[in-house]
Amino acid sequence: MKNVTIGIDIGGTSTKYGLTDRDGNIYFQGEISTQQFNEFTDYVKALSDKLREELSGLKVHLLGIGVGAANGNYYKGTIEHATNLKWKGIIPLAELLKQEFNVPVLVTNDANAAAVGEMVYGAARNMKDFIVITLGTGLGSGIVCNGHLVNGKHGIAGEIGHTTVNYAGRYCNCGKRGCLETYVSATGIKRTVYKLLADHLEPSELRGVSFEDLDTRMITDAALRGDIVALAAFEYTGRILGTKLAETVVHTDPEAIFLFGGLSLAGDLIFKPTIKHMELNLMPIFRGKVKVLPSGLQNQAAPILGASSLVWNYLEEKESREIQLLNN
Repeated sequence: MKNVTIGIDIGGTSTKYGLTDRDGNIYFQGEISTQQFNEFTDYVKALSDKLREELSGLKVHLLGIGVGAANGNYYKGTIEHATNLKWKGIIPLAELLKQEFNVPVLVTNDANAAAVGEMVYGAARNMKDFIVITLGTGLGSGIVCNGHLVNGKHGIAGEIGHTTVNYAGRYCNCGKRGCLETYVSATGIKRTVYKLLADHLEPSELRGVSFEDLDTRMITDAALRGDIVALAAFEYTGRILGTKLAETVVHTDPEAIFLFGGLSLAGDLIFKPTIKHMELNLMPIFRGKVKVLPSGLQNQAAPILGASSLVWNYLEEKESREIQLLNN
């Protein structure tokens, strides 16, 4: 009987789920709406019913469930005050899912899940010190040091997206101003485009696009066609990200920084200015030593693999501790 884990990625609009083995093979995947449930208990029941339906008939041994969600607390198994979800306060997610399936349930924020996924399935398999930056609607980050995810005292470490770029800058959903994610994210680059459209007089194909309709794909395509505003938006975004990464490097001395998510798919448009400005702003001893690389999990199943990898990582660390205790 094959050992498997369930990976769940909870987004503000939809929840993706899937069943995987240790090699990253996916036995099924699907999604349900996150927004349609006013009560969190109804959401958990609907998700659990869907998972049981998918599991029925499969000859597998479920070892655990991993969940990536905004403001996921690894130690408590809770989602705490997530701004992208309609359920407010502290949500006991792990406890409720454990009642449904009676297996270990690991919860962390989606960026931490991406970092563990990179280590288990992706381009960081042979690395022990690295950072994953997720560039989606916001900016998330997961930090791995000496082969272990950094969770911090309260289980919520690694919020690089809410470090400050400009104390009097753009308003952020977290309640602060000038957070990195308000400049470097899918939403951030849209805000930058609109500012640049006001500053520039040159023609731009982006002038006729409403803020609601504008997306990173449009900005990328315009930049590839030489649109001056789109090109300036990527240069501005890369400068801010590169400068902030230079500050981040001194804290953990990583081997590599991986960029993951929609904005990273712009390729050289975002990578070149990011690397240039990171190197310009690095403490000299670090220059030329830290790689900035695309994630090895750039596919639709990446959030599922990232979440499911939490269980494999947990089980392997548990086994390692038990072996050490026996040897001592």
